[in-house]
Formats: sequence, C-alpha cells, structure tokens
Amino acid sequence: MKGFIIWLASAGYFGYFPLAPGTAGTFGGIFVYILFSSFPPPIYLLSLAATFFLAWWASERAEFILGRKDSPTIVIDEVVGYLITMTFLPPTVTAAIGGFLFFRVFDIMKPPPAKFFSRRMPGGLAVVLDDAVAGTYSNFLLQAIGYWQPDLLFVMDKWIIGVV
Repeated sequence: MKGFIIWLASAGYFGYFPLAPGTAGTFGGIFVYILFSSFPPPIYLLSLAATFFLAWWASERAEFILGRKDSPTIVIDEVVGYLITMTFLPPTVTAAIGGFLFFRVFDIMKPPPAKFFSRRMPGGLAVVLDDAVAGTYSNFLLQAIGYWQPDLLFVMDKWIIGVV
C-alpha cells in the first residue's frame, strides 16, 4: 500500500524529477487534463472533486510515509491545481500552455490565502489547498483573457492548423 500511496502522491513518480518536481508534477497534470477535457462539465467537476479528495488523502499519508511536511516529492496537488486552472476553458494548446505558465507563477508566488494554507494548516489538506488557490487565480486570469480576447486562447491552435 505504501508504494501505491507514493506513486499516487508523486503523480506517477513525476515528483521524483530531480529539478523542479512541482513543475514536473504540473506537466503530469496536463496528461490528466487531456483525459478530463473530453468530459461534459458536470462530469469534469465531479472528477475534479474526486481528484481533490484523493490528493488530500494521498498527501496526508505520503507526508507520514516520507516523514516530511509537504515533501517536494508530493506533486498530486499540482495536478489538482492545474485541473482547477483549466476548468471551463477550451481544450486548446494555447489554453493548456497558458494554464501551465500561469499556474506555475501563482503556485510559486503563493498569493493570499495560499501562503496561509501552506504555512499554518497541517496535513494533506494544506498541501492541496495552496495549489487550489493558485489554480483558482490562474483560472480567473485565463477566463478574463478568454472573455476580453477570446482569440488568444486559440492562437497556437490556428498556427498549428496553418502549418499542417
């Protein structure tokens, strides 16, 4: 069971990447998003909620197994944050890249209340909540871009289609 928990908490071992494991975990989140992006919105939200609670559970147990609070190896929270980032956005290459970049920036910056969650709350919930906040900020920013400049979320896709 310990091996499964570590595999899950490290997002399929993306958390063991030697440089920037959080960025590697977010990259792993792209693959989960590709799977989820075909779901209708209610199923996407239900799957996101299930993933959130699974991440909470796995993070809690992995902290105990690894003997360290919010170990860099635990990156399932990055997957959840990225899925929140991409909620209700078009599944385009540009949106996926923008979501990746914005999420990483907000996850590193830890704007309020993310820093509070990461420093003051114990356990797996704190591990996941700070990334949920970063994902929420990233989603709001991408939604605003999509509202005021909708073509920006499709730029790469138009270029790729033009090349092919």
